[in-house]
Amino acid sequence: MIKRLLVFVTLGLCASLTQSVYAQSTSHQSSQYKFNAVTFASGLENVWGMDFLPSGDMLVTERPGRLRIIRNGILLKDSVPGIPEVNARGQGGLLDVALHPNFATNHLIYFSYSKPREEGATTAVARGKFENDAVLGLEDIFVANTKGGGHYGSRLAFDNDGYLFVTVGDRQASPTGDLEAHPAQDISNHHGTVNRIHDDGSIPTDNPFVGQDGAEPSIWSFGHRNPQGLTIDRATGNIWATEHGPQGGDELNLIKKGANYGWPVIGEGVNYGGDVIHATTRREGMEPPIHYWVPSIATAGALFYSGDRFPKWNGNIFVGGMVGQQVARLTMDGQNVTSEETLFSNEGRIRNIRQGPDGYIYLGIDGAANKAGIIRLEPANPNN
Repeated sequence: MIKRLLVFVTLGLCASLTQSVYAQSTSHQSSQYKFNAVTFASGLENVWGMDFLPSGDMLVTERPGRLRIIRNGILLKDSVPGIPEVNARGQGGLLDVALHPNFATNHLIYFSYSKPREEGATTAVARGKFENDAVLGLEDIFVANTKGGGHYGSRLAFDNDGYLFVTVGDRQASPTGDLEAHPAQDISNHHGTVNRIHDDGSIPTDNPFVGQDGAEPSIWSFGHRNPQGLTIDRATGNIWATEHGPQGGDELNLIKKGANYGWPVIGEGVNYGGDVIHATTRREGMEPPIHYWVPSIATAGALFYSGDRFPKWNGNIFVGGMVGQQVARLTMDGQNVTSEETLFSNEGRIRNIRQGPDGYIYLGIDGAANKAGIIRLEPANPNN
């Protein structure tokens, strides 16, 4: 089992905080904690991905095509050189970022992005080395077999065994006619899939569709719409994903090997404008969501919390909502959601949620130039 061999120096993360995206600090009361939402950095644009270096620096992707560094609480002026060329149109651009579990020794860094092609773009993952504030030797290790407009998906997560999971959206393929003929129901392409690869992009031999004629062997699960949240419970190895529904029907799913999650055959939402999409809400052989939202909150980032700053929240799943600019806290009992609490709203479009090495919760706010940033949730009483 590969474990992250990182010794985090949290001095940088605990440095003095800069001006907030909307306000310096706001206070909130949940059912278990009074906490503050304090901005860790501002002056960004369309925040998408976040990860932490062993030094305590935070790496942040901006969708227009920049990788930024927050060092000692300060956003560095210059972006990092060496990142992939992106198709920064609509929902596309530079998307997620993730460090290799053994980054401290190998310096490998991974990006998901919309890769330009002669016709449009597709979801891709590139790998390089991060050294001296630059990315070196970048190469693609995964290029999705898709076509279409938006819905790139594009979250990255390494599991406990060092496999890299990559989400790909349905690329906005229209659910018309025969729903079961939709590309997300066809494993000969990557539309609407969660994929599992080795850290060099090669295919694990125990993936569920390896050796099946016409199937994409990287696929781990399929039948998704646009999964933009991905988080792993390190204690159990359970993989959780959130995905955007249409008008209603956002989902939290427990990702299982070889499973079909039903888009667009089953679901809880309707089309924009109210037209019926799905044949039904449940069908044998298709995985229903563990939890869903009607109306939609536009689920994006997800976090399975295991830190010590909010011990009563250990084992909870946090989900960012861009509609209503909210954070949903889900109390879990094993694989079941027992309750949901909206922690706050109107703090910005929450594209990502990460737990820092310091145990705080960090929110990536997706907004226009100089209207995006990083908010850190801190207990108002650290002795709670």
